Amino acid sequence: MAEKLKPGKIGGELSGSGLRFGIVVSRFNSFITDRLLAAAVDALERAGAADGDVDVAHVPGAFELPLAAKKMAATGRHDALIAIGCVLRGATSHYDYVCSETARGLQLAQMDSGLPIIFCVLTCDTLEQAIDRAGLKSGNKGFEAGLAAIEMAQLSRKLRRGAGDSRSAGSAQAAAGNPRRK
Repeated sequence: MAEKLKPGKIGGELSGSGLRFGIVVSRFNSFITDRLLAAAVDALERAGAADGDVDVAHVPGAFELPLAAKKMAATGRHDALIAIGCVLRGATSHYDYVCSETARGLQLAQMDSGLPIIFCVLTCDTLEQAIDRAGLKSGNKGFEAGLAAIEMAQLSRKLRRGAGDSRSAGSAQAAAGNPRRK
């Protein structure tokens, strides 16, 4: 019987040392986004990001996050970005359009640039839900976004260097007379 497959693991460490981060934050609902921003910066600092390695750009609202994130990514100065916003449901369908297009725009910016863009846009039905996610009952999603940015920046670096590249591993095996199994 053949040995059980043991896949290699490629992961990102939680060390912000030597990495640069960009944060794009919405001023709309700033009583929430300010808390998320402070927690994201705290996470980066605790993980070793140095002074001057974090840039923050402020935009009017969540809808403006994707363009600012795309432009920030295009500078080539950052290893990961965090997009911070808060959209609260109102009485009209405006909420649905803003949430949908903000998420879509950030995903497109991430895919177009190849740079990790962490989605830290709260989409809540009530102010109470937003407050809970910005530091009370549900922890702080900004802190979680900071950790995710570090992990994805580290993982992206590894993947760019070819860590875990099965083609190069297969080539090395074939050169050693051990052809890769299909």
